[in-house]
Amino acid sequence: MAASMLLSEEQQLLRESARGFCREQAPISLHRKLRDSRDPDGFDRDLWRRMVDLGWSGMAVPEEFGGYGFGHLGLGLVLQETGRTLVDSPLIATVLLGANAILELGSDRQKAEILPRVVAGELLLAFALDEGALHDPARIEATAFATENGYALNGAKTFVLDGHVADRIIVVARVNDGSNGAGALGLFLIDAAAPGLEITRTIMVDGRNSANLHLSNVQVSADRRLGESATSPADLDRMLDIARVGLAAEMLGSIEEVFERTLDYLRQREQFGVPIGAFQALQHRAAEMYSEIELSKSLLRAALAALDDPVSDHRRIAKLASAAKAKLSEVFFLVSNEGIQMHGGIGMTDEFDIGFFLKRARVAQQFLGDAGFHRDRYAALHSF
Repeated sequence: MAASMLLSEEQQLLRESARGFCREQAPISLHRKLRDSRDPDGFDRDLWRRMVDLGWSGMAVPEEFGGYGFGHLGLGLVLQETGRTLVDSPLIATVLLGANAILELGSDRQKAEILPRVVAGELLLAFALDEGALHDPARIEATAFATENGYALNGAKTFVLDGHVADRIIVVARVNDGSNGAGALGLFLIDAAAPGLEITRTIMVDGRNSANLHLSNVQVSADRRLGESATSPADLDRMLDIARVGLAAEMLGSIEEVFERTLDYLRQREQFGVPIGAFQALQHRAAEMYSEIELSKSLLRAALAALDDPVSDHRRIAKLASAAKAKLSEVFFLVSNEGIQMHGGIGMTDEFDIGFFLKRARVAQQFLGDAGFHRDRYAALHSF
């Protein structure tokens, strides 16, 4: 286990390459520009093409499906660096959620058909799960009724990341096909232009793209249902845990950036003729942040290693995923708040970048389950 927690030389090179790319070609100024211009896509398509050329879209996809086989740790390292500069891209929706849903729950034919197109940057995906204000995979009321040629989908979905730009959307619904009984889960790959599908874009407070979906008798052929049998809640959770760990990696990158920017400010800002970093009260608060960040790094690395470990069972992965998402949510809340407070009044102005991280923290905390959700799940997994 100790060896798996260390980065190989190849992984270190990947991290440094991703860091350099994000700082040079996707700085926070690009995030600000996209926000201020109300860009119709919400991300830079030329930048996404360059990210695809670097292999990021296929980082965790096996080579047999056109990917590069760097595993979830490789993708996690890339996401960590994109978190540092708040890169707006389809990495979360298309790669972390969409491609992993196909990889974990799709049939061999579906994997061979879809994954190479995702890796090549030819296909954007979105994942439509939640239906309320809070993350709740157990609350699925959208329905899929069997028809002569497939299924008819009805219902509504909220907070669908990149839903307005996706070419295809994976929709989770309750299936009634006469064989599994009402209530079995199914995942359906539908075209964004399908008749009966209404997509309404919403812009989140952190600038991320999101959308609300309304499905009214949307027709889906039988071969667009992922997998060859009903999707169990455990199968869905396994796929979601991969996404939760990846999101935690992006959150860690943002946390590290806020902390480093705050330390720099404490060294530079003077009061009473001395840097404010010399004040003991601020040193204690910085020390607390440092300790929490180091704990977060260890927990995240353990979770990423577990995802790539072929002997890890789902229960172990689920515990680590919920522990990581809960911890990173709490630490992002702490560090983003402290970053604003230690910067003082200037930190509250829109002209200063530190405020972007506070907004990202609030959205990331809720996405795929907040700290409370995952503490409760972690306790349940330990039979508390």
